[in-house]
Amino acid sequence: MIRDIEIRAERPSLEEAQAIVGGLIEIVIDDGEKQLIVNEEGLLLGLPFNETASGMTGRYIVGPALLLAGEAMLD
Repeated sequence: MIRDIEIRAERPSLEEAQAIVGGLIEIVIDDGEKQLIVNEEGLLLGLPFNETASGMTGRYIVGPALLLAGEAMLD
């Protein structure tokens, strides 16, 4: 189990976001104020359970996550 969420103040490039989550990205929260981004293939890759991200989403999230808000959010 991990509790890994990286918070960014500046908008990352797609490549930076992919490097943070360790692969293809999936936006699991996008409420207009914040985005939570995870590895789209995390379950297939057997990444460890992310307790913090799961608590934020109410979903079973694995692997590292990236939290963006305001100007840092991806288009």
